[in-house]
Amino acid sequence: MPSSRVVHLRTAEGVAAESLRTGIAGIQAELEVSPDFPAAVEEAARKAAAAPRLPDLDRTDIAFVTIDPAGSMDLDQALHLERDGEGYVVHYAIADVAAFVAAGDPVDLEAHRRGETLYGADSKVPLHPTALSEDAASLLPDQVRPALLWTIRVDATGEGTDVRVERALVRSTARLDYVGAQRMIDDGSAGESLVLLAEVGRLRLEREAARGGVSLPLPEQEVDVSDDVWELEYRSQLPVEEWNAQISLLTGFGAASLMIRARTGLLRTLPPPDPHDVERLHHTARALHVEWPAEQPYPDFIRSLDPSRPNHAAMVTACTRLLRGSGYVAFDGEVPADPEHSALASEYAHVTAPLRRLGDRYAGEVCVALCAGRPVPGWVLGELHALPEVLQESGRRAHRYEAAILDLVEAGVLKDRVGEQFEAVVVEVDQRDRTRGVVTIRDPAVEAPVRGARPLPLGTDVRVELTRADVAARKVEFRLA
Repeated sequence: MPSSRVVHLRTAEGVAAESLRTGIAGIQAELEVSPDFPAAVEEAARKAAAAPRLPDLDRTDIAFVTIDPAGSMDLDQALHLERDGEGYVVHYAIADVAAFVAAGDPVDLEAHRRGETLYGADSKVPLHPTALSEDAASLLPDQVRPALLWTIRVDATGEGTDVRVERALVRSTARLDYVGAQRMIDDGSAGESLVLLAEVGRLRLEREAARGGVSLPLPEQEVDVSDDVWELEYRSQLPVEEWNAQISLLTGFGAASLMIRARTGLLRTLPPPDPHDVERLHHTARALHVEWPAEQPYPDFIRSLDPSRPNHAAMVTACTRLLRGSGYVAFDGEVPADPEHSALASEYAHVTAPLRRLGDRYAGEVCVALCAGRPVPGWVLGELHALPEVLQESGRRAHRYEAAILDLVEAGVLKDRVGEQFEAVVVEVDQRDRTRGVVTIRDPAVEAPVRGARPLPLGTDVRVELTRADVAARKVEFRLA
């Protein structure tokens, strides 16, 4: 599942830009993370980039393309779709990090320390040195690259019927961004593969609804900082982003099925939502003036939202609260008791972003071995049961990083409005001190601490006064008016 709180920088200049970058540097120092790598790791990455372990199978005949945010260089995935009778064949090439990184080498050890790439505003703290993640291992256009090649057959209803993965050489023919890919699909200039991406993507969304799953159509939060002015707004996903995500999910479902059948693997899991969190989201919907009938199930409510509307975009972001508790489970010999990802209503594995997530390299290796009828490599089994804790910790670090950057940006947006009053709804009350809680402001869509002279009225419309918006401290606070 994608992250929910990443703020993307659209423009940056002047005093505000300097404040933003100073704030991000402070966050990185506090969390002890850095985009820079030790010299020994950089040197090992350069040597690995020059001597990858290449497979014998050559599938450079397939006209793959990548579809990513504009300017991306760490390209994990390339896709190609074709018709197969009444159904489809999806070819999905995933960067083969293990062709460059060996267990126990300096790059591997550093990747275990980092766990995943951190993103926020114009900052990135990569999992692997850029000599690999943005060059030799990345599926850049017109370059022959080692990959894990997934071949997935899909029937006419959009249901996956067969999956296999093998090592192969591949070549991307184009690096597309979301806006460009959507334009090509809309104006009729897209080739068959992109046309089929739209077709299969829509079918997969229908299958998702039928099984009771939901993928949050997460809007990007984009910040403009110019002179001394900060502006934050939502950008809703384009349809092609959802269709692209559905191919990744399809692959993750296939990977999970392979692992469960073999009783060995690494799954991404999520327990059913806490009723308290669902209740809080009903309060948030009220705060944002989004209608949510009491009898409407959560997945149906999500599908009713239009992220192009600012209050709906804020509601989608708030719904990520129900993803709390997500984790990983490793197993070898017995399938875990609760293997399902409740939001997706299926078993699921992360395998499609090994340049950016440590666990994907291991899960991919399990599936390659299973499809080849070979034992899972010892270096994978040796680390498998330790990985969930490593990945949980890196996930917590990523959440803290993204949350801190969002706090920084929200303080910047509100810094000149201290003393103003806002319409809000109390969405959470501290059970130990009911005069303290959290409010959601509709415009700008901010969630922040609030205090009152009396117990806060949960779920009630209130007027609040902004008492603090401190960019240096990344703090926003309100009080009941």
